Amino acid sequence: MEAIQSWVSKHKLTSIGAIWASAIGASLAWNSHARTPLKPSLRLIHARLHAQAVTLAVLSGAAAYHYYEKNSTKKADPNVPKSN
Repeated sequence: MEAIQSWVSKHKLTSIGAIWASAIGASLAWNSHARTPLKPSLRLIHARLHAQAVTLAVLSGAAAYHYYEKNSTKKADPNVPKSN
């Protein structure tokens, strides 16, 4: 688990791009088996919106994790000056 965290922290944009591309693919695959047939352009728009929502959720989670990690490091190391 720690190896995955270190890789993701070093390759943030690659990770987010991979999640975005996976969300696009998953949404397109899900919508291809829909009961009501959709036009390909509408499927692509829906896939993009789903991927955008997933990407925003991942970015929000990454920001929260970064904030938590930064605060826990400050508490653990008293030599780190507090920023206002």
